[in-house]
Amino acid sequence: MHLFAGRRNLFLRAAFSCLMTACTVNAVDAPPALKIRKKTLKNGLKIVAAEDRSRPVVNLQVWYHVGSKDEKPGRTGFAHLFEHLMFRGSKNVGPEEHMRLVRQAGGVVNAYTSFDTTVYWETFPSNYLERMLWLEADRMASLDVSEENFHKERDVVKEERRLRVENAPYGNLLDEVLRNTYRRYPYRHSPIGSMEDLDRATIADVRAFHSTYYVPNNATLVLVGDFDAAEAFRLAEKHFGQIPRGRRVPRVRASEPEQKERREASLEDPKAPLDAVVASYVLPPAGHPDSYALEIAASILSTGQSSRLYRRLVYEAQSAMTAQGEALLLEGPSLFFCFAVGNPGKDIRQILGEMESILEEISEKSVTEEELAKAKNQILSSFILERESMQGKADFLGKCAVLYGNPERYNSELDNYLRVTAADVQRVVRRWLAPQRQTRVFIRPAANAGQ
Repeated sequence: MHLFAGRRNLFLRAAFSCLMTACTVNAVDAPPALKIRKKTLKNGLKIVAAEDRSRPVVNLQVWYHVGSKDEKPGRTGFAHLFEHLMFRGSKNVGPEEHMRLVRQAGGVVNAYTSFDTTVYWETFPSNYLERMLWLEADRMASLDVSEENFHKERDVVKEERRLRVENAPYGNLLDEVLRNTYRRYPYRHSPIGSMEDLDRATIADVRAFHSTYYVPNNATLVLVGDFDAAEAFRLAEKHFGQIPRGRRVPRVRASEPEQKERREASLEDPKAPLDAVVASYVLPPAGHPDSYALEIAASILSTGQSSRLYRRLVYEAQSAMTAQGEALLLEGPSLFFCFAVGNPGKDIRQILGEMESILEEISEKSVTEEELAKAKNQILSSFILERESMQGKADFLGKCAVLYGNPERYNSELDNYLRVTAADVQRVVRRWLAPQRQTRVFIRPAANAGQ
């Protein structure tokens, strides 16, 4: 299973090399539009479907609109825990049998947890559509949330945290950045949860979380592939339609106050080989008009070895071993960060100053048309390549349906990126990446803590 916050370290992902040269983007380059069909069952389950007969396979996803931000203080890690528990069996399916039945049909199956959602998916030959609908409906209706399963999967989640966070160099850095960047909004903790919260959780807590969020009126069924939409809706009604509607699902009401002065924190990490620094900024939510220019700014700053951060800090100044930035766009107040690991003997505060000067340059002089065209080409390339598979199409369709509230945005989102101008990039960097909005987090090897 795959945890969003557990992908290699968020801050250490290598920047992708850009192999495309600047060129004019043509409409013909865009990925094909989907004909999207929608239906909502009486119990509140939303269904979004798009036929694609190019291959005899289907990707099925169930998006539960619950992530780490929906967890109560002191009860973190529950969304991730259920990513695991959902494979422990239900009324008609034994432990791990869900995966066995998918693989037996020649399919693949997995799940992931994020700040905002928990998603379960399978890709399989299209003649197995009804079996897969039945499997997902069975665990939605009758998951075995037993004491035994709870304790077993809690231990698995704790071991995952040890591996990915506690024992990894810079593993605690994400938690430290989130805790210092957000004051009120519940993105203050990562989806993987904390050891202490997992230890104090009770079976009653877990069952209450399940009965609140794992209900049809908090789920969206996404189907893309080789099927007849009318028949797919009929089968979905047959298998999901009798599941009782849950109570009204609580939503996060907190707001994040605007940051008006710079904040700073330091962290010792005995596993970190070198000094590192993160400069983070709170952004508007995904889908906000400024989010597209911010993503392009992030691409200009950090995608590929010719990006501004990498070129300046790694090649020219040779002060950093690696440097990158990213816009992490979420349903709520989002996050932008710049990250660098210093070379031995280099002053990490000086490296931070160099990072800040790069942002200042963009806010004062904007970016070149060549940089803008390169960034747009990178985004266009991602749109096309990521939508070559049924799963890639379903991934983005689910995102539009659940996080944007409108699956039709699948066919129009690319245009929002292509309309961005150099002036837009300059404006959003000046607005959202202003010095007073910065939170800086330094991480040092324990042996150097006093330096």
